[in-house]
Amino acid sequence: MTELITGIDIVQQQIRVAAGHKLALRQRDVVKRGHAIECRINAEDPFTFVPSPGRITSWHPPGGPGIRVDSHAYANYFVPPYYDSLLGKLIAYGDTREQAIARMRIALSEMIVEGIKTNIPLHQELLLDEKFLRGGTSIHYLEEKLAKRKVA
Repeated sequence: MTELITGIDIVQQQIRVAAGHKLALRQRDVVKRGHAIECRINAEDPFTFVPSPGRITSWHPPGGPGIRVDSHAYANYFVPPYYDSLLGKLIAYGDTREQAIARMRIALSEMIVEGIKTNIPLHQELLLDEKFLRGGTSIHYLEEKLAKRKVA
C-alpha cells in the first residue's frame, strides 16, 4: 500500500540497504498522494475465522482503475490446512479515502472465490459500517463489532 501512495518500492529499498548501499532517499523526499485500502482475503469462515482448506473451484480476481491483487491462488488450487490461510491481498487506491472505499466495494463484489469459504463477506460488511466510514477506529474495532453481533 505504501508503494501506491508514495511511489516507492520499500522492499527494493530494504534489499539495497541490506546489500550495503545507502538509502537512496530522505524522509523529506517521501510525498504521499491519495489513499489506499487493503483487504486480506483469507480462506476462512468470515465470522468465526475457522480455516476453510480445500479446492478453489472458481477464481476470478477483480481489476480496473486503482485495483491491485497480489495472490498465488488460482482455479483448482488446493488450499492446504497446514499453513496461513491468506489467499491474497486486494488493494484499492484512489485520490481520496472515499474513492478508495468505493473502488474496494466494487472489487469485493467482483471477486469470485468458490469451493471454499472466504472472509470477503466480512470485508463487505465492514466497508458499509458507519463507524469505519467515519474513520478513527482503534485496533479493537473488529473485536468490538463482532462481540456486538454475538449479543444481537
